[in-house]
Amino acid sequence: MSQVKPYKDTEAGKKEQVTEMFDNISGNYDTLNRVITFGMDIGWRKNVFKIVEEQKPKTILDIATGTGDMAILYANTDAKKIVGLDISSGMLEVAKQKTEKKNLQEVIEYKLGDAEHLPFEDGSLDVVTVTYGIRNFEDLEKGLSEILRVLSPKGMLVVLETSIPDNFFLRQGYMIHTKFMLPLIGRLFSTDKKAYAYLSESARDFPYGQKLKVIFEKVGYQKVRVLPQAGGISTIYQAEK
Repeated sequence: MSQVKPYKDTEAGKKEQVTEMFDNISGNYDTLNRVITFGMDIGWRKNVFKIVEEQKPKTILDIATGTGDMAILYANTDAKKIVGLDISSGMLEVAKQKTEKKNLQEVIEYKLGDAEHLPFEDGSLDVVTVTYGIRNFEDLEKGLSEILRVLSPKGMLVVLETSIPDNFFLRQGYMIHTKFMLPLIGRLFSTDKKAYAYLSESARDFPYGQKLKVIFEKVGYQKVRVLPQAGGISTIYQAEK
């Protein structure tokens, strides 16, 4: 598995580097996310929500919750417990502020942590989601195994992650956007010039589609569904315990 890291001039591990990176860009992450995806990620996130809502979960864990967009969206389900977990304290501070403005702090709880060491009991969660976060895992299979551990019997993992379109013309446009435009936007509008170069490189390097499905199945997930979005610019993965 590739170990693309944000900062190539330091010996720190991927997890530490990703934490620093997201702390650095937490202030304007939401705005840049909308710009980079031309706002399309909003629709993809809603598609994730629909899948989650259909499961009628009582407990939801959102890993790599970032600034809390998905955790806040899940408050529209009948879930009694929603937890947003992230390795970046900077991101979580933004998430907490947004949650308090919507008076959802009694429904949503935020925890500092990572997918490889989840602070939950075996089989205690109905649904776990990860939105644009699994490519930042230091050890992908370990993180997926840990998620499998905490899922209840017949529990579900739902992942939204970047992917590369199969269509030739879409693929060329995607490559130009991720290789040149995304880093340029980062250099112009972000205080961390290397962060968006990393996000670009990791998006192109990470396994997607059937390759990622094979990894899910290797870890032990069943009934893995691969649902390309917008021709494969991003993909939703739905997998059962």
